Amino acid sequence: MRAARLIKMVLLLQSRPSMTAAELAHELEVSERTVTRDALALSEAGVPVYADRGRTGGYRLVGGYRTRLTGLARSEAEALFLSGVPGALREMGLDDAASAARLKVSAALLPALRDASRSAAQRFHLDAPGWYHEPETPDLLPVVAEAVWDDRVVAARYRDAERRLEPYGLVLKAGVWYLCAFADGTSFRVYRIDRFTAASLTTEHFERNASFDLPAFWAARAAQFARSILRAEVVLRLSPEAARRLPYVTDRAAAEEALEAAGPADERGWRTVTLPVESEQVAFAQLLSLGAESEVLRPAGLRERFAEAAARLHDLYGGRSRGGASQAADGASPR
Repeated sequence: MRAARLIKMVLLLQSRPSMTAAELAHELEVSERTVTRDALALSEAGVPVYADRGRTGGYRLVGGYRTRLTGLARSEAEALFLSGVPGALREMGLDDAASAARLKVSAALLPALRDASRSAAQRFHLDAPGWYHEPETPDLLPVVAEAVWDDRVVAARYRDAERRLEPYGLVLKAGVWYLCAFADGTSFRVYRIDRFTAASLTTEHFERNASFDLPAFWAARAAQFARSILRAEVVLRLSPEAARRLPYVTDRAAAEEALEAAGPADERGWRTVTLPVESEQVAFAQLLSLGAESEVLRPAGLRERFAEAAARLHDLYGGRSRGGASQAADGASPR
């Protein structure tokens, strides 16, 4: 433990002109007294650590000293490629490995380039979860992530079914973690990590299929899933404004294909489209935002729901005078 800390201290000093005892203590997660003892131990071992005294003093390496202890471990190299996704690294338990990898790379760079990591971090940040959703890290994610890195078979329980999984890759989609795995020796499948009720590493390793392409597999399954949930259809008349907004209120690919397949516009510019939707309930919630810019023609039940909604809106706003609020609103108590 101490040896690793001493190496990290040397790399920190090599990557920066100087550091105070407080800065080193913060980075190494030790006390300033421990920093003093470690600096003395390094000096006794022949590492030229020099202590500048005074309030503005600190520690630095002298004589152009360069350590060759910058070789990346495999886990550090793998984590480095994910360092642009700090939240994901933290949730998978790889934060320490990524920190060590960045430090080693920084120490190996020329002095003029050592601020590159900080400079890049101030110019690009990935925030994966969607708005208004507080992401929760699945409890079993670190176990599954370890299995993915080590090509280890996982014994898991998913929705009360026992599974033998060969975990090939993890995907973070809109704040939700998914596992792509070869399941029960039959086929590749996708699992939501937060739906595992149990998962444990086995001692068995598996041989990865060299032809498996995680991005391509995920793209195909995501498209397949999006299509599979569109089990109903609605027929709409859309104004030019509604046609423009349709891809933003419902499934984008389905909306664009429906618009491409639509016939010519009428004299007012309105077009009739047949749109695949998840259900009438979902379609009602999505299409209601288009207001009077769209008209549902079929199915009849959905058209009736829109007619009822329009009638309620008319009752709510129909008594509103041109000069301001309705009488009901005028008489309402501010309490």
